[in-house]
Amino acid sequence: MNISKLPVSITEELHLHNSDPHRRASGLSDIILGGQDGLVNVLGVILGVAAATGDTWVVMVAGLAATFAESVSMAAVAYTSTLADADFYESEREREYRHIQQVPKLEQDEVRSIYERKGFHGELLEKIVDTITVNEDVWVAVMMAEEHRLAPIDRGQALRSALVVGFSAIIGSLIPLIPFAFVSVKVAMLLSVIMTAIVLFIVGAYKARVYVGHPGKSGLEMALIGTVSALAGYAVGALLKVPPTP
Repeated sequence: MNISKLPVSITEELHLHNSDPHRRASGLSDIILGGQDGLVNVLGVILGVAAATGDTWVVMVAGLAATFAESVSMAAVAYTSTLADADFYESEREREYRHIQQVPKLEQDEVRSIYERKGFHGELLEKIVDTITVNEDVWVAVMMAEEHRLAPIDRGQALRSALVVGFSAIIGSLIPLIPFAFVSVKVAMLLSVIMTAIVLFIVGAYKARVYVGHPGKSGLEMALIGTVSALAGYAVGALLKVPPTP
């Protein structure tokens, strides 16, 4: 089929389906996912341990253990969830092929309904339907994108996603640990919270600029949610404080 002969709107949509803009944004999403999770979780752990023990060495050990456990866990989750999404897409795609072969008239009506809602009518609408449904691959691609709102996922992306998420989790996790290597536990706790809040604010603001939203509001929301979540660890540590050795 000659794509150049399609109506402009259809050509643009097929181009979007093939280039998959969501795939280009997945790298940033993976970085934010791993980094934010590492920041918040490890901050919660070290604040709890610091409040309970007041021992810098114990805090560092607990923080490093949480760092690597978190990174491995997050990488594994990213890997398996990406594969699960790919499996789901493939199963839905195969189902659409079966529907096209078994009930083509019904599937044509669904295509017609989709583009009618987009404002196409009459002869142009029928031309669009005929153009799409003449090729099963195009037909299924349109149904997957328009009806199911699903984009194809490269299985090779699973390993890339796992590596990015895992590495980002390590980097994010190490940030709240830095102050404990240089200052006293009490000062380090305060600096750790401040540093984490600043990083989360920057990440939230940047995410809003790349995607959509108000950078200041998004940054503040992420900083507040992350910091409050981490302070729950401090509350547990303070409540279960280890009594001083006589």
